[in-house]
Amino acid sequence: MRPAIFLDRDGTLIREKHYLHRPEEVEFFAEAAPALRRLSDAGFALIVVTNQSGVGRGYFTEADVDRVHAHIQSEMAQAGVKFLKFYSAFEAPDQPSRGRKPSPQFLWDARDEFQLDLPSSYMVGDKRIDLEAGWNAGVRRSFLVRTGYGAELERTEGSSLDPGIVVDGWLQVADWILNSRSDG
Repeated sequence: MRPAIFLDRDGTLIREKHYLHRPEEVEFFAEAAPALRRLSDAGFALIVVTNQSGVGRGYFTEADVDRVHAHIQSEMAQAGVKFLKFYSAFEAPDQPSRGRKPSPQFLWDARDEFQLDLPSSYMVGDKRIDLEAGWNAGVRRSFLVRTGYGAELERTEGSSLDPGIVVDGWLQVADWILNSRSDG
């Protein structure tokens, strides 16, 4: 079984844009590609888990989301980063949803589909629901990055984010994970 890095999309991998649905609006965090490549080279599967409520709200379509994800996959591939899969919850917050974070369902689906080892895996995001999805799935650790909504969440919720690990961005995520592996 292989470990994974589960990651949120908006505010974590790419800059937060209000209901982003056009590929040309995607802006990557500069640290993301090199850090994710290091993690991938170390044997981690990379899986995006994202809530895309703009579909459920009628702001854009699933096809729009697919185009954004194809663009992300293409751009990151040029940096040597390949995502195993994108899991998207399209429902609005008030609609029933099987996988909308903080539900761990998509992490469990990925575990079953790709034979992943959740206790050796990590969740990375910029919101409490990202951390909770990881905790609910039983990953080793959940990281809150200070990008997107992360810095504000840290300011307002502080120690209530424990046992989450709060870091500036992707370089610290990769360093923490890879150093903890080498420490045994």
